[in-house]
Amino acid sequence: MPTSFNELVQRRKLQNRDMRMVTLADKVAVKALVADVLGAEWLIPTLWCGTTLPETLDLPSAYVVKTRHGCNQNIFVREENPDWPSLQARTAQWSKRPYGLWLDEWLYAHIPRGLLIEPFVGKNGGLPIDYKIYVFGGHARFIQVHLERGKRHRWIVFNRIWTRVSAETPDADPAPPASLVHMLDAAEALARGFDFVRCDFYEIDEQPLFGEMTFYPGSGLDKFKPVALDKEFGRYWLEAGGR
Repeated sequence: MPTSFNELVQRRKLQNRDMRMVTLADKVAVKALVADVLGAEWLIPTLWCGTTLPETLDLPSAYVVKTRHGCNQNIFVREENPDWPSLQARTAQWSKRPYGLWLDEWLYAHIPRGLLIEPFVGKNGGLPIDYKIYVFGGHARFIQVHLERGKRHRWIVFNRIWTRVSAETPDADPAPPASLVHMLDAAEALARGFDFVRCDFYEIDEQPLFGEMTFYPGSGLDKFKPVALDKEFGRYWLEAGGR
């Protein structure tokens, strides 16, 4: 019987075939739901989407190219004249291959393969802080805060009243986002009807923005510090129905 969070992620990967997860993990399709539930102001605009990058596109000087059907497949462009043929070649490889099979991440194989481009929302070329909210049974319990992604990436976990619950790091606690309450409410609205889902957000000039919804965080391989946190997350999931 799985009891820890990571064990429950593994069970979900192997047993849960809820097709709603497919739509919500699809970075293109999910935007319609977010606009309907939260409002269009929560969305990062889609500048383009398709299956292969065309020969030319009219784009701003900074943008993000990503897959709609996978994770950690992003290219951050922050220059006027990027090597477009290189972008085409790299993204073509992403679209050729199904994502997630090597880790048994079932849902990604059912998302249409493709690409999308969004404007870059970081400041001064740096990636924005990523606020990943863990929602169990419709209740937002924890916020995993990702700092300096793309550089010295690390994360800290806070509870919903912004008390650190993960092991100490040299970092001082970052201030909570100004829109934290709105993020928590938004995460609970999007997660309604699921025993667990993680909803990710950014905050730009105090405006919260939706990132994505994730059903297999870390593919069930995240290293929790302290280890007891893995059990605590698992307990909340089991209390919510644990499927």
